[in-house]
Amino acid sequence: MLDIILPIVSAFGLTILFTPAFIKYFRDKKEGQMIREEGPTWHEKKAGTPTMGGFVFNIVIILVALLFGALTQVGVTPKLLIITFILLLYGCLGMWDDSIKLLKRQNEGLKAWQKLSGQIIGAILFVVVLMHEKLPFSVLVFGHEFNLGLVLYTIFAIFWLVGFSNAVNLTDGLDGLVAGQSVIAFGTYAIIAYHQNQMDVALFCITVIGALLGFLVFNHKPAKIFMGDMGSLALGGALASVSLMTHHEFALLVIGFVFVMETASVILQVASFKLTGKRIFKMSPIHHHFEMLGWSEWKIDITFWTIGIIGSVIALLVIL
Repeated sequence: MLDIILPIVSAFGLTILFTPAFIKYFRDKKEGQMIREEGPTWHEKKAGTPTMGGFVFNIVIILVALLFGALTQVGVTPKLLIITFILLLYGCLGMWDDSIKLLKRQNEGLKAWQKLSGQIIGAILFVVVLMHEKLPFSVLVFGHEFNLGLVLYTIFAIFWLVGFSNAVNLTDGLDGLVAGQSVIAFGTYAIIAYHQNQMDVALFCITVIGALLGFLVFNHKPAKIFMGDMGSLALGGALASVSLMTHHEFALLVIGFVFVMETASVILQVASFKLTGKRIFKMSPIHHHFEMLGWSEWKIDITFWTIGIIGSVIALLVIL
């Protein structure tokens, strides 16, 4: 039990300890979030809120996961290393993106091809580790295993990591929404990994939970700090990596249904407008649609978190 409690408490405590200093630094420098012009008008009051909070919890996650891996029987395994590497790489891409936005005082950061190139490199390195660990290049679909082979699996891994890192990034538009939803998703995969005796993957997941619970203290409505792309891209990439490591890839479509729903709403909105000139939603991603209907941020958060919990319970009932 201590192997579970100590990483969570440590990650929670360190995030609580260092985030206030990070907030103070940004406030002293008068640096903060740039609000996109096409977003809800009432979000303008959030302009200037410190961002890049993902810097703190990413560092905490990496240090705590590797430290407890080294100090326990879990060990610093190749699987633990590659998941933390994906978190770090995608976090660095997000930091680069956030930094450009802050320096240029705009809401546009990295070019799409720059961000995509880094994400693809991370996915390829992930597959290299799978080769080293001699894990199967297959996916599980409705209880049936399909062997894809190296080439097709590499393409799938790229699609999966890029897709979910961007899906989590799209979802990050309300105070606390992504942090809470990620706690639910990583908690679910921690249970799956523990059930599979993949203690290295479980250790990573519970460390993420502790760090994000600590971050939520400052990120809930009204947020004192945002995670920025540095946090959302990193969490999405790591979550996709964990789903691949546990060999329950498509369960993520149910566990992370909120992320899927947010992404689908953007795709449908763009497609509908280009084809018919009409919009399906008042605004996308879909959390903004509910804002336009008059829902409070807390109501959206709680509703979406509830959907995430229901999806996770369904997935666990089917898997375990």
